[in-house]
Amino acid sequence: MPARIERHLSYVQHLPVREAASIGLVVIHCTELPDLDTAREYGRRILYPESKTGNSGHYYIDRDGRIEEWVPPERVAHHARAYNSDSIGIELVNRGRFPNWLDSRRQDLTEPYPEEQIQALLELLAGLERCLPELRGIAGHEDLDRERVPATDDPRLRVYRKRDPGPLFPWPRVLSHTRLQRITTSGG
Repeated sequence: MPARIERHLSYVQHLPVREAASIGLVVIHCTELPDLDTAREYGRRILYPESKTGNSGHYYIDRDGRIEEWVPPERVAHHARAYNSDSIGIELVNRGRFPNWLDSRRQDLTEPYPEEQIQALLELLAGLERCLPELRGIAGHEDLDRERVPATDDPRLRVYRKRDPGPLFPWPRVLSHTRLQRITTSGG
């Protein structure tokens, strides 16, 4: 595995444990927040009182290529509903649609992914492939969550709930550097 900083969230011990052999998918996200500190604030929030946990990916990659592990891979993180139990969530720091996530007039994701960030992602994916024997698939959050929800500016309009990692993510490059196969779903 590449160098990474372990900054486990305080509720990690409350997340379910799983076997490495159960992990078959990597889900690529962008934080849709301005910076890593803001993402950390969101990740710390307890959203599920019954389990005392919140939403978070396993790994966060900042724009400069620094990798942080917030949830160890042997724990189930809440990052992509219906896919959490058998996947690893990787969050790339990127503004996305921030702060107008569901405004129908602001659905473009325009921030490019820096070279350092993509290089760190490729190294992380290579490390995960070595450590997780059943890892076979890769998807963007937008590939798995196709639900449309009412737009905040006009509830009569519907927008995609998730659009990450978005059109500027370099899928051809990433796929050419991994054995993982991209998967999508037509749900939502």
